[in-house]
Amino acid sequence: MADSLKIIFTGVGRGLKDSVVGTFKIYNIDKDLSEKSQQQQSEQRRTVLSMRREERQKADQLTGKGEPKKNSEPSVRNRILVCCAWNGGVFGLSIFMFNRAVLPCLQFLIHYFTGGTAATIWHWMGPLLTWTFSALWIIPIFILSKIVNALWFQDIADAAYRKSRGRPLLPSLQMLIADLLFSIILESVFLIQGMLAKRLLPIPGIGDLVSILHMCLLYSLYSFEYKWFNMNWPLQKRVAYIENNWPYFVGFGLPLAIMTSMADSFVISGCVFSLFFPLFIISANEAGHIHEIHDMPLMLFTPAAKVTNQLFPKLSRRATPSSGHTTPSSGHSTPAGTPKKQLHIR
Repeated sequence: MADSLKIIFTGVGRGLKDSVVGTFKIYNIDKDLSEKSQQQQSEQRRTVLSMRREERQKADQLTGKGEPKKNSEPSVRNRILVCCAWNGGVFGLSIFMFNRAVLPCLQFLIHYFTGGTAATIWHWMGPLLTWTFSALWIIPIFILSKIVNALWFQDIADAAYRKSRGRPLLPSLQMLIADLLFSIILESVFLIQGMLAKRLLPIPGIGDLVSILHMCLLYSLYSFEYKWFNMNWPLQKRVAYIENNWPYFVGFGLPLAIMTSMADSFVISGCVFSLFFPLFIISANEAGHIHEIHDMPLMLFTPAAKVTNQLFPKLSRRATPSSGHTTPSSGHSTPAGTPKKQLHIR
């Protein structure tokens, strides 16, 4: 029992450390990418064909004044700064200013000019202004942010992956689409599962603990999914790996789960998530090996996987590789003949 608790707390502590320390790796990513690009260019110069290609590229880069064009591709840090500026500066700050500045000022002006009838007027005017602001600003910006963030998150993850591991190993287009759709459905069902656990468990405090546990694992899956997808890991293998190493991933997703749970609304929680999530993508990409597999897997994804399989059986079959992987309903999958001990991050 003592050894099991030691393994759990050690795994949680290591995951927490990797999630925080890994965010500081953004200062080295752009430098490493630049050095790697220069090294590849120096290797290409060894052939006559590459030398001619380089001369043509130099000629094409010259403008009318004879000055070379600058590389317009933004750095990883610039991508993260733009993402944070949009989610925190535009989206989050606008909500904060409306609730903390605009509404109180309007309420004060109404009370100043109307006197005794201010409470009656504000009783219907306050909710009307909030609803109008939500309909005309929050909802459209929230939907736009989801689309833009998806592109930015993928861009950040791909740049970080190229720095550490090179070219992604992507599956076929059909498998890619099926895996993406099945992953979205499974994660949505898992999110609902965590919300139901919080509401339905009768013991005080246990429901909140189980809900936080769900969110930690889900945020860890979100963070590592970009890396594992580029490594061509199928969804079944990704979920099984988290279930077998759940102490580490509970610790990794704990900071983001706590920050989002402190928000008083779903929209604010989504804004906080989008603000800090790019840093966790970097941390997940830079995370080291997980050498120990926990002997007692926490199979929280298995009920959600079974529900998803029952609802979308054809999609689950398309998302399951044919090279000896088990079905996702079991919640575990390893390549044929490969023991679980070999499922470490490479």
